[in-house]
Amino acid sequence: MPSFYGSVPILAVAAIQFLLLRSVSSLNLTNEYLHHKCINSQGKYNKGSVYEANLNRVLGLTSSANLVDGFSDATYGEAPNAAYLRLQCRADSYLSKCQACLSTAISELRRRCPGNKGAIIWYDQCLLRISMIHGYGKVDNENDFFLSNPKKVSGNIESFNKETSALLVNLTAKATSTSNVGSDSLVLYAAGEKMIGTKKVFAMVQCTKDFVFKSCLTCLQGILKKFPMCCNGKLGGRVLGVSCNFRYELYPFLRS
Repeated sequence: MPSFYGSVPILAVAAIQFLLLRSVSSLNLTNEYLHHKCINSQGKYNKGSVYEANLNRVLGLTSSANLVDGFSDATYGEAPNAAYLRLQCRADSYLSKCQACLSTAISELRRRCPGNKGAIIWYDQCLLRISMIHGYGKVDNENDFFLSNPKKVSGNIESFNKETSALLVNLTAKATSTSNVGSDSLVLYAAGEKMIGTKKVFAMVQCTKDFVFKSCLTCLQGILKKFPMCCNGKLGGRVLGVSCNFRYELYPFLRS
């Protein structure tokens, strides 16, 4: 499963993991590591520093949170040593599954980006970002990547691309509709399926819950433009960013 960060190829463990996923149940029960980025431009913190203390505190506060809606945007401390955190779990991975993904992400982010003030890590079930810059409500157009199945569909690839793109556009409209509101917050997520020829395609789109409808729409429209690069005729594919993501497969990959 080739993986790219922007337009630059990267080596990703997920390339092997994708090929090893043999069943729907195995996919749903695992939390695959997908990619990470150490944001070196934000610099490093020293052991025992104020920033490290603030980061530990904000991580601790989030890890003990309820995460009932699968999202957390937290901060601790004062500039220039304030530490910010964003967590977004996949829409079917709330509560205990979200908590488990967060715990894994914290541990791995510390290991993969030791001492970095800014870093991002993506898993199948969640996204975690730490930063010294607060990005609440702002679309991040810089930090995204894509994954795709190495195999292509049989038959009319042009038609498959057109119909799959149309499904994702329809889901984007649903996710950003003003009627898409949960019990106490914006949903900013939609999933669906569609028969394309003899194939059933399953798909989802999602934004982080710090957005309003317009920001979510802007983000999703931006990453959907990368569909030709990511997903041309592929059996499955996805683009993942810090602010939003989309995915489609020829098998159900979401928990009911």
